[in-house]
Amino acid sequence: MSTLRASARWVRADLRARRGQALLTVLAVAGIVTALITAATLLEDGTNPWRGLFTESRGAHVWIHTRDAPQVAALARLRGVARVAGPYRAAPVMLTRDGRRTPVTLRGMEARPPDVAVPLVRAGRWLRQGDDDGVVIERSFAEALGLRVGSSFTVTALNGALHPLTVVGLADTADQGFYPETTPGLAWTLTSTLVRIEPAPGRSEMVTGLRLTDGEDTLPVVHSAVTLLGGQIQRMSTWREVRASMELDNRLLGLLLALFGGVGMVAAALAIANAAGGRVLGQVRDLATLKSLGYTRGQIFCLLMAEHGALGMIGIAAGVVCGQLASSFALRGVPILPLSPVPLMAITAGTAVVVLVAVALPAWRGGRTAPIPAAPAAPLRGHLSHLARLALLVRLPAALVLGTRDAFTRRVPAFLSIFGVALPMMMIVVGLGCWATLDDFLRHPERVGQAAALTVRSDRLPAEDVARVSRADPGVAAVYPGSEVSALEPEQTRSVLVRAVGTSTDPYPFSVAEGRMFAARGEAVAGQGLLDLMGVRIGDRVRMTVGGTPLIVHIVGRVIEPEQDGEVLSLGLDSLAAKDAVPPQFHSLVLKDGADPATVRARLLAASGEALEVRRVVNPAERLSVIRGIIVALVAVLSLLGLANLLTASALGLRDHALDLAVLKALGLTPRQVTLILVTGTGLPAALGVLGGALAGAPLAAGLIELQGRTSGIGAGIGRAPSALALTAAVLVAVSVALLVALIPARRAARARIHLAAR
Repeated sequence: MSTLRASARWVRADLRARRGQALLTVLAVAGIVTALITAATLLEDGTNPWRGLFTESRGAHVWIHTRDAPQVAALARLRGVARVAGPYRAAPVMLTRDGRRTPVTLRGMEARPPDVAVPLVRAGRWLRQGDDDGVVIERSFAEALGLRVGSSFTVTALNGALHPLTVVGLADTADQGFYPETTPGLAWTLTSTLVRIEPAPGRSEMVTGLRLTDGEDTLPVVHSAVTLLGGQIQRMSTWREVRASMELDNRLLGLLLALFGGVGMVAAALAIANAAGGRVLGQVRDLATLKSLGYTRGQIFCLLMAEHGALGMIGIAAGVVCGQLASSFALRGVPILPLSPVPLMAITAGTAVVVLVAVALPAWRGGRTAPIPAAPAAPLRGHLSHLARLALLVRLPAALVLGTRDAFTRRVPAFLSIFGVALPMMMIVVGLGCWATLDDFLRHPERVGQAAALTVRSDRLPAEDVARVSRADPGVAAVYPGSEVSALEPEQTRSVLVRAVGTSTDPYPFSVAEGRMFAARGEAVAGQGLLDLMGVRIGDRVRMTVGGTPLIVHIVGRVIEPEQDGEVLSLGLDSLAAKDAVPPQFHSLVLKDGADPATVRARLLAASGEALEVRRVVNPAERLSVIRGIIVALVAVLSLLGLANLLTASALGLRDHALDLAVLKALGLTPRQVTLILVTGTGLPAALGVLGGALAGAPLAAGLIELQGRTSGIGAGIGRAPSALALTAAVLVAVSVALLVALIPARRAARARIHLAAR
């Protein structure tokens, strides 16, 4: 017990003597664990809001859209089908509120909620008998439009009739993704109300859901349903598409955090190993004294493991708490299942192992200290590094030559310091690359397929008048008519988006990354996600089905496509059948340089007498603005790791050259020259690490973003390395901070009296 108490006092005294370094170690480990836990939370399937919604609502795995009611009994008998939802009649209408017109799909339901794919009411209530004007709105759609329980609005049917409705409830669903990523919006009303709003069966469709016994066996069931229903199917979707539409942003953030956390873990291990090794070298006399007092090699090892490992364990505990809080904040308001304990335990245990392994080697070396109190071991002498020889050859001042020599007297710690600074700097540059890519998305949306700033549509004016009013505005550079339709891919197992904008002779300015733009009827360009989905390449011909009509296209290029996970086929309006192309659903407006979208929108509304519906095109980068905050937080954590390495290198350099200071002063060197020697000895490895990390991080940033673009369906061609100005500024700031960290203790040591420095 007396040994334990003595050991505890010794550890406490040593930690008090280096409070700043101990705090940096704790904060660095806590930051890395926080990043890893948040990444696991975002990447784990349970964080996808679809999973929580699907489980709670007993959702359907497959949704089939047909013109007429399908054979429900035959669908229920298909192998793998557990339950059938519907069929429900659905009709497209236009919602009008406060002068804003928004397309929405009304789905007819009964007052009794279904057993399968039940909408989850989050506010208000479900429909009741007698709610002839009542409607339940999908929650994300309601939030986008500012609708609440009790709000009233008007819907316009395809025949032009107006019908007032009142919101009685807001609900979540796993049937489709969140609005506006998934359009049109979704609302539920009584079947009798839907029949009154849209009495013509030909202007509606039937929607049927299939809940399977095993969701992983979706494809065989889809094939069986296609065989059974044949040409009745207009479009089809599966649970995988809905899940993907809800998880894109979360997974992108999760991958970014995982990358930073993984590399940061290596940097943290180096920082901890350097700190522990430096302290062991500085405690040779203390350890020798403990040995002479009866401590065994194993006791010394355990003592050092307890001291340095405890800092890591405290950091891990703090990181677990902060990681849970950060995950809750990142997914605030999203229905998710809690993070399973397996990844949480894996991160905690893995980090603990890394910390203990990083501490073990210095602790083992400390345990081998001879039980004879001796002067601190001096570094190896009698050789010059290549940099020191170069400094002599170019006749640098003596202080710089001596500092360059001192930087590499202990070569292994010096290279560990360089590597420990280079890794954080490399990831900081990667973060700057992500920032630069986001800026490029926002400043040049035309490079990511967002050339049009506004879309215009109207159900009150003919398409010719819409185009005429749009072209007459002085801020509009070009007007492209367009339509969006759903098409069944060749195997008819799922639907994809076909976007027809412009014509073959006057195509919309898509951002073509490979191949060329379409220039004739029957030619098309595709997103990377669609090419991967269908397993085709540029130059192939593809047969698709649009509303029962075959569509054969020749894919001549790949475009940057940020929507629908890149599963979009783009072609000219004249490549569609007349029933799908005339009249166009909307017009895309490309504005002149410097034109303000809000001002142009106001002029168009005034010129049309409020007959136009003008909407601003949402840049996908706007949804990822949270990445900026994450990058700032990660840069702060990585800076702490680099700072911890610098403090260790500075302390070790002062310890190694404490006796030299007295000699140098006795030889006549001024305090300024002594300070320059010490700063050079610590700052040179740091500067080399900063430069190496910056040079490695610049190409790595663009490469990682390109890889993410290919795997997410957007496609390669979006990655941007940090600008030369930003990279230079980052290097200068990092080197300046490193020199400042080395300068403070160096000036203190240089001004100390000779007998104190030599002690």
